[in-house]
Amino acid sequence: MTYLTALCDDETAELNKTEKILNDYEQEHPEVEFIIERFESADELIYRIEDKNYAPDLIFMDIYMPGPGGVSDSLGMDAAKKLRDMGSRAKLFFLTTSGEFALEAFDVDAFQYLLKPISQERLFGALDRFLEGEEEERKRYILLKKEGRFVKVAVNNLVYCEAQGKTQCLYFADGREYRQCMTMMKLYELLSPYQEFVKIGVAFIVNLEYVDSLSAQDICLTGGRKIYLPRGAYKGLREQYFNYFCKTC
Repeated sequence: MTYLTALCDDETAELNKTEKILNDYEQEHPEVEFIIERFESADELIYRIEDKNYAPDLIFMDIYMPGPGGVSDSLGMDAAKKLRDMGSRAKLFFLTTSGEFALEAFDVDAFQYLLKPISQERLFGALDRFLEGEEEERKRYILLKKEGRFVKVAVNNLVYCEAQGKTQCLYFADGREYRQCMTMMKLYELLSPYQEFVKIGVAFIVNLEYVDSLSAQDICLTGGRKIYLPRGAYKGLREQYFNYFCKTC
């Protein structure tokens, strides 16, 4: 498996060290390839991702990096929050000198929080856990037909679906869009084994993992999309929403 990998640290020596550990991991795991891009500031990484040409699978990021005027600040955590607001589902590995932000790391769904100096053994262990999770995620796909070919689509990246006539429009966290000629009911049958997907009225299927807020009038999704609820839909949706997150907590 190939993973687009971003390394973000203001110290060249730390970038070199992390890259070497990743290269060593590749040597021991020939089925894994990290395509590495290096960034010396959080702003540089954000700018690259905002350009929509770059969607890393893994991000290894320092928390303390110089802000304006060279003052050390928690720009890595700020960048992580912005990435999540942008819809990024990248696995975040925080590499830092302090445990001060460990609790905040949960708020941005960080995969791992490692204290420097980073050892090969600890980073290898984190990567092993990541790959074990990937094995489970690879089971979470549906098959769609696109341009005469069957395409395997990862459901964890699917934010929502919208019916437009006889065409279903699927919107993904990385900005991709698929248009599929099938009924909404048929698409919902494909997604129904995954409890995070709920049907809203006759036009929408939504992934609860991407719901930022819910009210009696609408739901707001990660990335800013707002979907207005049909009359009478709120009570049932609210129950599904709370039941889902109670089970996954």
